Amino acid sequence: MSLTPRLFWRGFGALLALGLVTAPANAADRLSMRVEVYGPLGLHVLTLNTILEEIGDRYAITVDYATTGVAGLVIDQKTHAQARGRLIPASAQPESFRSLTRRNGVERQDSADYRPDGSVEGRSTPAPSDPVTAAAARGTVDNLTAYLRLERQIAAKQTCALTAAVFDGRHRYDLVFADAGQQVLSAENGQRLEGRTIACRMTRQLRGAAAPEQDEGARKGTIWYAPLLPGDVVVPVRMRLETQIGSVDAYLAELHGRGVDLRLME
Repeated sequence: MSLTPRLFWRGFGALLALGLVTAPANAADRLSMRVEVYGPLGLHVLTLNTILEEIGDRYAITVDYATTGVAGLVIDQKTHAQARGRLIPASAQPESFRSLTRRNGVERQDSADYRPDGSVEGRSTPAPSDPVTAAAARGTVDNLTAYLRLERQIAAKQTCALTAAVFDGRHRYDLVFADAGQQVLSAENGQRLEGRTIACRMTRQLRGAAAPEQDEGARKGTIWYAPLLPGDVVVPVRMRLETQIGSVDAYLAELHGRGVDLRLME
């Protein structure tokens, strides 16, 4: 299958947080990660950087990604997203989400504020033709927090079984996770990592009317987690995702924080 970058990058917002956040245990911890993504034909298409900061029971997740290599020559895209909220036992509760994307000179902004009563105020510029209703957005979380919830749950309960209702100010979908058992990974595609992992299956289910770019994100996939940091923390180390253009693979390349400095890929 030939790579069609426009189709891929218009949908990559849905992949933004896939297994790229994990919660530190100490007050005032800071974790940083770099992930490299490869599309069909093994083409290196994306570099993604994530920072998670925790102070007491507060968290902030910042994600930046940009197209690279040949893909960047066709679709010049940069995205900056941040979620803030409160940590609760084996989970997390968002308070705000902000995302800014520039694609070939065109800018889009999405935001959502999550209230204690479950209501959500979402905004998107330019506005979607069929916006998500207040009823459909109630009780949702942003996609960054959805994966933070998953990783905190795995650390506490050793299970992936979780459904997260997601609304980011523009898109509404469910992320459904299920256990895929423990699996032993070997070094692959330049990533120097071997060992036992916890595998989670992910399925993305659209809810209501979908904007065209939403339907082009990852439909399903597998995420592998490993205890690379001290304490009750799991780290996503590898992903294989099914998209409209075929299978894409993501690899943890660097991990820094809590006394750990790992470089798994160049």
